[in-house]
Formats: sequence, C-alpha cells, structure tokens
Amino acid sequence: MIQSRAIPLPVENIDTDQIIPARFLKSIDKKGFGENLFRDWRYDVHTNEPNADFVLNNPKYSGEILVAGNNFGCGSSREHAAWALTDYGFKVVISSFFADIFKGNALNNGLLPVKVSENFLQEILSGITENPDEEIKVDVESQTISFRNNSEYFEIDSYKKICLMNGYDDIDFLISRKQAIQEFELKTQKIYENKF
Repeated sequence: MIQSRAIPLPVENIDTDQIIPARFLKSIDKKGFGENLFRDWRYDVHTNEPNADFVLNNPKYSGEILVAGNNFGCGSSREHAAWALTDYGFKVVISSFFADIFKGNALNNGLLPVKVSENFLQEILSGITENPDEEIKVDVESQTISFRNNSEYFEIDSYKKICLMNGYDDIDFLISRKQAIQEFELKTQKIYENKF
C-alpha cells in the first residue's frame, strides 16, 4: 500500500525527452538522474535558476505520487525516464494513458504506472491542486486507487505485481523461485533418465 500526498502535473503528451533530456543520458548508473528530472521545465534555460512557476519547485507540493495528464511517457524508449522519476523519489505515476514502452520500463524499475479514467484523473488533479495535503491511496494487492470517497480498479501484469509487492527485479524473482526450479530440474532429469 502506498499512501502519499501527490504532485499535480496536468500536462498532456509528456514525452521522455521532457522527463529526462537527452544530454543527461551519459551514465549507465541509475543514480543521479533525479536531479535532472524535467530539467528544462524546472530550471531557466539561460540563468540555470529554479523556475518558480514549475510544480516541482513549489514547496506546497510533495509526495511519492506524480499525477500527470493524458499520454504520459510518449516519445523515445529511453529507460532513463523511469530512472529519473524513481531517483527523484516517485513510486507511482497516475495518468489516463501511458505509452507502452514507458509503462514497461517503469514496471521494470519499481515505478507503478496507474491508469485511471479521464474523469477520475481530473478529479484527482483538481483535488490535490486545491488541497496539497490530501493523500492518494494505491493498493497494489487489490489493484485499487482511492481518492476522497472514490476509487477505481487498475490493471497490472500479474508477474509485475508480484515483483512490485516484494521489491523484486527479474533476478530477485528467479532467486525467490530457486527451490521450485531445482525441484523441476530434478523431476525432469528423472523423467529423461527413465526414458533411456
């Protein structure tokens, strides 16, 4: 269960180059990308000073949930976009639509993309804009998102659900299944030996 305040970013068609500009993709280490998340929106291009009008620079908003407009994560397939969001501290991104490649990259990096209806998205955006202290509840196990008195069910791949709930990456999942894999191999070996 993730229960947190949220940051509203009601912009549609946010592409991965806006999430993390290409000039910052020189590292293969996942650390450090958060400082350049939405770099060209967070900082003035000429002075490099924080842009006071951008929501991540507004001290009244904080939390582990980003609520964005429709079609989040479109554009290039760079995995660094998910790295930047998680390194900044986000655990959940809410939108009414996600680009497929971004969605896969997010899930592979422990970031939960929650797709909601357009009406519910607008309700959440207006609610947290009016009252930044309001919290959103995201229950991965029941696959529900709740805000105020409303909730919606969201889809998630069953394998990725297991990984998120246990904090696994793909290797961690395989290690967790080590005994079952060994038992299967032993059983298969015995079947093979009995045939010959």
